[in-house]
Amino acid sequence: MALSKIWSAFIIISILAATFQAIFVKGHSDIFSRMVVGESGDTTNTRAADTTKLSPAIMGMLAQGKDYVDGTTVYARTADGAYIKYYKQRADGVVGTAKVAVDISINLIGIMALFMGFMSIAEKAGGIRLLSKIIGPFFSKLFPELPKNHPAMGHMVMNFSANLLGLDNAATPFGLKAMESLQEINPNKDTASNSQVMFLCLHASGLTLIPVSIIAIRASLHASNPTDIFIPCMIATFMATIAAMMVVSFKQKINVFQPVILMWVLGISAVIAGLVIYLKSLSFTGVQTFSGILSNGLILFIFFIITLGGFYKKIDVFGAFIDGAKGGFEIAVKIIPYLVGMLVAISLLRTSGTFEFIVDGMRSFFAWIGTDTRFVDGLPTALIKPLSGSAARGMMVDTMTTFGSDSFAGSLSSVLQGSSDTTFYVVAVYYGAVSVKNTRYTIGAMLLADLVGIITAILLAYLFFGNAV
Repeated sequence: MALSKIWSAFIIISILAATFQAIFVKGHSDIFSRMVVGESGDTTNTRAADTTKLSPAIMGMLAQGKDYVDGTTVYARTADGAYIKYYKQRADGVVGTAKVAVDISINLIGIMALFMGFMSIAEKAGGIRLLSKIIGPFFSKLFPELPKNHPAMGHMVMNFSANLLGLDNAATPFGLKAMESLQEINPNKDTASNSQVMFLCLHASGLTLIPVSIIAIRASLHASNPTDIFIPCMIATFMATIAAMMVVSFKQKINVFQPVILMWVLGISAVIAGLVIYLKSLSFTGVQTFSGILSNGLILFIFFIITLGGFYKKIDVFGAFIDGAKGGFEIAVKIIPYLVGMLVAISLLRTSGTFEFIVDGMRSFFAWIGTDTRFVDGLPTALIKPLSGSAARGMMVDTMTTFGSDSFAGSLSSVLQGSSDTTFYVVAVYYGAVSVKNTRYTIGAMLLADLVGIITAILLAYLFFGNAV
């Protein structure tokens, strides 16, 4: 019911906000068209900008021949020297978004079929059960409702490992397989089980060792040290994961101070710390090389060991692959309605201007109480991340383009991009795949973990990049 209420609130608030603007705000008479059939990148309402009311930051940027982006408003200087401002749409309308949702699902089919096929081989060869036995002592405490050595344990380990290495393409199929396994033992098929809530909250905390895509984007934007956000990202996402585990454990009355849980958490922390120290000693090129070898090499190793294990167990390897691949196709198609519904609601929230209103309100509030407001310029990335990963990535690029890749806002937006996952997208896809409608406290726990990650990222940004402007 929580997801239903949030989804309804997104739609109702967005349409009410748009109606108010259409009636009372000059230049927004076309807002309904933008929300329905508009496309990302569309520009409207171009008019002269009053330079006497522009801040020094805006004028400085325009003097350099660069556009200044403030939410959905863009300030620019034309070839003949005139100063203008215009509205630039940052998201597709509901029609375009519905098409994008279907495209995402279709593009998932190949990846889902590939990894689900290999997962099927691993299951029939006994590999998943072996992995479950290894991780069993830890997961039996964190997931007390799971039967001993249940295959879901192996599926979750594969998902967490893929997430840790930034293997998004592999993490999703492994995660969906884990949700399917957990759903098999869920007594109430319409309601999320304790194990499903715990798994999804840990997954959505987005623990990632090497934020390769963020580093690559920073390098493309000529950051002086593209990898300087690596340690802050690692710490922020780790804190978000620990927060997710603590929150859900508290709700489910799980004692996280049990020796087994503490030993595993401390052991994982030590391994991560060791890798952080090693990677910190590498150059930008070295980090990229190591990441490529580790992540892509791991995928090939998984394919190799699963195929070898299936051959050793004398199972029909190709037949098992085909059986699993069929299931991957079915899941990719099944999530389409859930994805369309969630992405359309998010589109309305963005195209109605509600999101920008929230950001502007936060900036005004922190300025009013007299705090340093530099961090507010990086917040749009964090606020949009639970709604859309691609939108958050675009917001991060906008921030770095506007303020500079080495600026405080640019560095903060990079850390925020790497400190959490897309909460509402994850809920829609993963619960949609198993037809769970009552998500219980999943979203609340996820958002609380996101908040911990955001606060940690801001504090780390001041610690690591506080001297930047």
